[in-house]
Amino acid sequence: MYNHCCNKVLPAVVHPTKCCVKHTCQNYIVPEIHPSHTTTVNHENFVHQHYFPHTESVVNEVTNQQVVMPGPGPGGPGYGPRPRPGFGPRPNFPY
Repeated sequence: MYNHCCNKVLPAVVHPTKCCVKHTCQNYIVPEIHPSHTTTVNHENFVHQHYFPHTESVVNEVTNQQVVMPGPGPGGPGYGPRPRPGFGPRPNFPY
């Protein structure tokens, strides 16, 4: 058996407090919205091609003047056209 001697309890020796730091972490989600937009611009271009067809024509004009000149004419008497049958004075036929 044990000998129960007189055990005496001494006053406690208090040591300096050991400081421990315990970190906790809490994540907070903050939605950050960055909208973007794309606009498609469709360009339509009409190219107007102008054509200028051109035609040409020729017109020949002929004029005629009949001039009666006084006097016997440039060749003298007897110059010029001779009377043809059917022209000239009519004979006096009885009708």
